[in-house]
Amino acid sequence: MKKNIFPEPLKKGAKIAIISPAGAVDPSQLEKGIEMIKNKGFEPVLGEHLYSRFSNGYTYAGTEKERIKDINWALNDKEISAIWASRGGYGCQHLIQHLKLKNFEENPKWYIGYSDNTVIQSYLLKKGFVSIHGQTIKTSSFGVTDESYDLIFDTLRGKTLKYNLESHQLNKKGTIEGELVGGNLALIYALLGSRYSFDFKDKILFIEDIGENFYALDRMIMSLELAGVFNKIRGLIVGGMTNMGDEKENKNYEESFDEFAYKLISERISKYKFPVVFGFPNGHIKDNRPLLIGGIAHIKIGTKVKIEF
Repeated sequence: MKKNIFPEPLKKGAKIAIISPAGAVDPSQLEKGIEMIKNKGFEPVLGEHLYSRFSNGYTYAGTEKERIKDINWALNDKEISAIWASRGGYGCQHLIQHLKLKNFEENPKWYIGYSDNTVIQSYLLKKGFVSIHGQTIKTSSFGVTDESYDLIFDTLRGKTLKYNLESHQLNKKGTIEGELVGGNLALIYALLGSRYSFDFKDKILFIEDIGENFYALDRMIMSLELAGVFNKIRGLIVGGMTNMGDEKENKNYEESFDEFAYKLISERISKYKFPVVFGFPNGHIKDNRPLLIGGIAHIKIGTKVKIEF
């Protein structure tokens, strides 16, 4: 089994670049995260256009050129040891054709983010590099647990990720090992058919999402089926499905694992034999524990769920 490249563990004082590759952020939204990086013994380095704003049907963190400039700086600056996205939103697809990895390939570094950052992580995996699908610097309205951040810092320092979780009633039991791919379902769906799409053959797929109507969720799952994804993967992990369904409904963000969304997914994949984990704590949820995109996951699904990278 091919092993992808893990960046070197970060040493005390290492520089972590903070960039905004997609949606705009205000300084007040990043204050706690930046202070946390300092308190953990690292040096945050702010991208030139971290707080820029450009409106074009959506409020981006700067123009495409500005965001491309920031991400290529962070990827290739030899003094930077890790890159942490300020937030997701929309806009990473604008950057993907313009990414440069010349110095990055000589000095790989962790890329940390989720949501729209799935696009960047798919690109890095195509080049053979592992990244962290975990909480961004900006905390959302539903908050973030301390453990969610602590586990990211543990990973940056070189510690192995291990999880021992309760089993969900919709789980399909089994033991599997394979490379983890995926992230936000809408972006996995958006990349299908492009040269930037994940390679699903013999992989374990992770999906999570937020704010999708149930018919849109079903459409995306159907697209994966029509693309043959479920015939290729070894297993599936389903994370947070938050604020799903009718947009007019009064949704509670604490309902992170929407049971009707899970039911829809379970029904669509019922004919497939691969093991499935429902309710993994990763996604647009408060308890957003990191996963390694491109890492080799060892998973045992029984009365408990054990996952180790």
